[in-house]
Amino acid sequence: MSTSPSRRLALLVSASVALLAGCGSSSDSGNDGSAAAAPAGSSKVAVVASTNVYGDIVSRIGGDKVSVTSVISDPDQDPHSYEASTQNQLALSKAKVVVENGGGYDDFVDRMLKSAGNSSAEVINAVKVSGKSAPKGGELNEHVWYDFPTVARIADRTAAALGKADPANAAAYTRNAEAFKADLKPLEAKEAQIKKEHGGAAIAITEPVPLYMTAASGLVDKTPAEFSEAIEEGTDVSPKVLQEALALFTGKQVEALVYNEQTSGPQTEKSEQAAKAAGIPVVPVTETLPSGKDYLSWMTGNVDALANALAK
Repeated sequence: MSTSPSRRLALLVSASVALLAGCGSSSDSGNDGSAAAAPAGSSKVAVVASTNVYGDIVSRIGGDKVSVTSVISDPDQDPHSYEASTQNQLALSKAKVVVENGGGYDDFVDRMLKSAGNSSAEVINAVKVSGKSAPKGGELNEHVWYDFPTVARIADRTAAALGKADPANAAAYTRNAEAFKADLKPLEAKEAQIKKEHGGAAIAITEPVPLYMTAASGLVDKTPAEFSEAIEEGTDVSPKVLQEALALFTGKQVEALVYNEQTSGPQTEKSEQAAKAAGIPVVPVTETLPSGKDYLSWMTGNVDALANALAK
């Protein structure tokens, strides 16, 4: 079985993590751009999230009672090519709660946490919380933050973990999680409306990133499996498969292309160009939060863009 970019990411950073274990005093400031973990003596709960997606969710639930470090927060950074920093290692050594995606997406978190010697942190694994598994004969789609029911469960799990670390404010964390879950309901309603109006419509993708959202919206992915798998694996697409993928647009067999603009390359750019040339709407998505967005506004924009594309 070939190795996906997410799994290659874990392998690529493992060597860096091993080196970082002895470099805790380095002055490297890192590049995550997030709030640093709470210093010793702080009353805030120190939390580390693998990406700013989970960091934002934690911040919504924890408010000013938590200090969140998001390991990957640059919207221009490809999560699949992440390189560890000593600042992240230090934050993990102090974290009370850690939120990771799991499913092979961000294995570097577990490696760094182990190297940091922090065995007491409560680790929330989003894929495990989701209960999702690989389909028979297929691979798990680990991009569970595009699945709103899963995100609701993550909110509950986060509130419980924060309440355990900070019992005095447990009730506040629970209230915040309930409010956040209420804000997710309109997103699910938008998906249901797309399904009502466009259920069964064919789409194409470049990677599986948005598939939980498109499936909940009743849309059918017509992309050749070999194409999206090759893009996710970071390998070349065969000329035959590429032509099959491009024929979806030249033959106007799909109503939209949902495009991961964070990990584009020559083959995906050809798909985008073919879709635009055929007058087929392109819906860009990303794996991490765009600048100036929080989780709810980001996902609202994604679902609205999908609805608007299908309405054309």
